[in-house]
Amino acid sequence: MNLLQLYNASKQYGSKLLFDQAQFSVNENEHIGVIGPNGAGKTTLFKVLAGEETLDSGEVTKAHNLRIGYLEQESDWTLNQVAEEYLAEKCIKPIWDLKQIGKSIGLTEQHFQRPLTELSGGYRMRMKLVYLIGLEPDLMLLDEPTNFLDLESILALEQFLQDYKGAFLLISHDREFLRRTTEHTLEVESGNIVKFPGHIDDYFEQKEEWRQLEAQQAANQEVKRKHLQSFVDRFRAKATKAKQAQSRLKQLEKMQPIEIKALPVRTRIHMPEPIATGKEVASLREANLGYGDHCVLRNVNLSFERGNRFGVVGYNGAGKSTLLKSIAERLPLLSGEHKLGHNVSLSYFAQHLTEELLAEDTILDSLQRKAYHDTTAQEILNIAGSLLFSGDDIHKKIKVLSGGEKTRVALGQILLQRKPFLLMDEPTNHLDFDTVQALAVALTEFKGTLVVVSHDRSFINKVATRIIEIRDGFVEIYPGSYEDYLWSLEKGALKERFAANAAEAAKATSPTTSKPEAKFNYKEQQKKLSSEAKELQRKILKTEEILFNLNKKLEELNNQLLTAQGAQAQQIAIESSGVSQQINQTEEILLEHMENLEKKEAELQELSLNNR
Repeated sequence: MNLLQLYNASKQYGSKLLFDQAQFSVNENEHIGVIGPNGAGKTTLFKVLAGEETLDSGEVTKAHNLRIGYLEQESDWTLNQVAEEYLAEKCIKPIWDLKQIGKSIGLTEQHFQRPLTELSGGYRMRMKLVYLIGLEPDLMLLDEPTNFLDLESILALEQFLQDYKGAFLLISHDREFLRRTTEHTLEVESGNIVKFPGHIDDYFEQKEEWRQLEAQQAANQEVKRKHLQSFVDRFRAKATKAKQAQSRLKQLEKMQPIEIKALPVRTRIHMPEPIATGKEVASLREANLGYGDHCVLRNVNLSFERGNRFGVVGYNGAGKSTLLKSIAERLPLLSGEHKLGHNVSLSYFAQHLTEELLAEDTILDSLQRKAYHDTTAQEILNIAGSLLFSGDDIHKKIKVLSGGEKTRVALGQILLQRKPFLLMDEPTNHLDFDTVQALAVALTEFKGTLVVVSHDRSFINKVATRIIEIRDGFVEIYPGSYEDYLWSLEKGALKERFAANAAEAAKATSPTTSKPEAKFNYKEQQKKLSSEAKELQRKILKTEEILFNLNKKLEELNNQLLTAQGAQAQQIAIESSGVSQQINQTEEILLEHMENLEKKEAELQELSLNNR
């Protein structure tokens, strides 16, 4: 069933065209990842679908009584009402069910009993998600829901979305998260919106195949063009060949050039060479860290050596940001010693650093404001260019930038300070795939020392050479790789959490009295197995018919692809890839039906033998 369709949609902001005659549809129960560069219009698309903004032209058609739930990337929830009361008042689902969902993503009873304004960013995001689910929407729009969530909660959210029966569109720049939760990919880029069958890895594979196909078609066309032109040039003036030459000339004039779509500009972040330092860059000795009388981390002993890159892991509220603030001397120690090594200065990228940007500043103003005193104008422009700000873009004001663009400006400020010791708290929030990848590459090449907090698993796995784990108020170097840590978390704490929830659910639904075991009836069992075997035979015949039609359709598409060009060829290639995927899935279903039929026939045979 079709839930929603965007048709011939166009939307422009100032001189920037976000969508141009774009169209796509969302079907019942589809899980769709939405990707595209920062500023391409992903959030604007969500606002249009949610009815918060209008199109310049085109239309959005929705199924009758369609309920849409929208989880915004950045929104205020300045309500003093207690969370439980608010949910009970506003939601369709019973509060008990919502609390069970909340527990699966890290919310406790205490969180439900607190006013919404008192919840931290991460817990507020989780409570918003619970509220959204409580509305029982047919379609959820989730704009970067993993921002401010800790790793354990991201894993739990993954599990929830994998099992979710409704449809959702999900904006995320976390490739691993999209890989695990979505089965279709919607690309918003360069004014186009294209829906690809398959998750994020399939998308990248299809894009590469399409580029190769497009290049081959263009090369073949150029060979044909040269051949026709050569014939025209040789025989145009000869009376005996004039007619054929004119015919070839008309072919040339009708031939539409195949335009190879330019690849999006790839970010290449250049890390300035840091000044030289001693071997030990910084240390904490027997340090207690916290706020006022509240000790968050106890007896911390850490040494940060030149060239190491530390990934900090732990639950939300465990003290990751407290550790970074204390190292950055933004938060004084409660006790103990903090020491910076010889010639060491540091830069600190905080989670909310973008909020410190001045709205009326231009991008260039913001970068100049934080640059090292002897940085040249050209070096500032080079950094801006490496972060995809070039030409007139550098004169844009901060107030008109997207969340990802603001984050890139803040990153530029950090890089231009040229410090040998970098502290970064969630630097990947709001960044697109290319920028996250470019930042990861740049940091692996960084000659200084890095301490970074990030929920992006691919990013940490690429960047970190050592892992600092924060748990139960203590800090220690984890004795293993980041992949080891992920494995222990997924197989340990997360498994225990779901087991506990499952046990609670089973206890609540289990009968209080057991029924006496029914006496075995041979005829009824034989009739049941025979009926199931016949149903499987019917399913096999139907599946074989579907498989035949799919293979026939794939053959037709491949034949069409031989003569198609441009956008038509791209659409056929995408459809062909989708049909191939359907064939693979249908073959697996057919194999499963055949295996089940064999089992039923074996059970019937055994039943017959036992009854002799």
